[in-house]
Amino acid sequence: MGTATSSMAAKFAFFPPNPPSYNITVDEASGKMRFSDVNYQRDNVDVLKLSTKRGNEIVAMYVKNPSASLTVLYSHGNAADIGQMYHIFTELSVHLNVNLMGYDYSGYGQSSGKPSEQDTYADIEAAYKCLEEMYGIKQQDTILYGQSVGSGPALELAIRLPHLRAVILHSPILSGLRVMYPVKRTLWFDIYKNIDKIPLVDCPVLVIHGTEDEVVNFSHGKQLWELCKEKYEPLWLKGGNHCDLELYPEYLRHLRKFISAIEKLQRPHDALDLIPKDQTEQASNNATEQSKEKSRPSIDYREKGRPSFGHREKSRLSTDSRDKARASIDKREKSRKSIDRSFKARNSTDHSERARNSFDRLGDMVRSVGLCNVDCLKQTAAEV
Repeated sequence: MGTATSSMAAKFAFFPPNPPSYNITVDEASGKMRFSDVNYQRDNVDVLKLSTKRGNEIVAMYVKNPSASLTVLYSHGNAADIGQMYHIFTELSVHLNVNLMGYDYSGYGQSSGKPSEQDTYADIEAAYKCLEEMYGIKQQDTILYGQSVGSGPALELAIRLPHLRAVILHSPILSGLRVMYPVKRTLWFDIYKNIDKIPLVDCPVLVIHGTEDEVVNFSHGKQLWELCKEKYEPLWLKGGNHCDLELYPEYLRHLRKFISAIEKLQRPHDALDLIPKDQTEQASNNATEQSKEKSRPSIDYREKGRPSFGHREKSRLSTDSRDKARASIDKREKSRKSIDRSFKARNSTDHSERARNSFDRLGDMVRSVGLCNVDCLKQTAAEV
């Protein structure tokens, strides 16, 4: 029974697009690798092939943003590869003002091998090693982003990086088996045991989940957030399903707010009151009500200073002090001004119209890709 269930869990976890959405060519003039099936390719994107410790060669892409101080390592969801994610990655790099590396798991896209839990751990390790050795990115300046099944490799790496800046979990899973069965304890043959790993993450964690997720129940994101050691105010998107959260304007707004807060941390463990105690309790209560009644939580988005993490001494960071900190850190201020100039240069139209158009462009990309990150899970569970 255990062996059969383990095989089923492994089977459900991986749905690489077939055929892959892209091929790789080499530009004769520059000698750089490119995706042959991607329109409007960017000059600031490097296409790479990386060797993993399990003997596979995976494909990655690195989006360079000259004004960025932080780098996002993005682990995508199921039924997608980085050819499909190309334009979403490049847009996120611009709107969040970050460098961004995305990679394909073994057996996905043009990556060699077959996907497995252990291979995805080796895959993200190879991608992170590339960031360190090729681009000089430090873990203090790295944010791990795990979407759906990608929350598994993201959290596995997070617990091994003591100075990591932050983690973002997008429609995450408690574990592979828990997506299909409401088990109460972790079984040895389960995969991606995120429920056991999240309490070991020492950096701030943002959780994003749709309240109407029909693939990975909203309770997964809620419980992971409750188990976080250093919580950032979560984003519970009312009516959001598993594959459409990028369509909500709140998605980009909340990510920008999170990145801005994380940039203010001078060191990974500097104190930053990411969410007050009363707000934490309110968000948890609202999430519980949502899960039962499917109503939108009333989340207070104010950032108040209050020590709330562990037993370490924390410094207070109110709205006024955040302004002072921003003014006192010249490097951050120059970076912010550079971002403003970059956005103005990209579009000279009215600011509100420009923002609306940017959300529309990202939404159009999500619609055109038709991403579903753990497609067929409910069907698989029903057939067993």
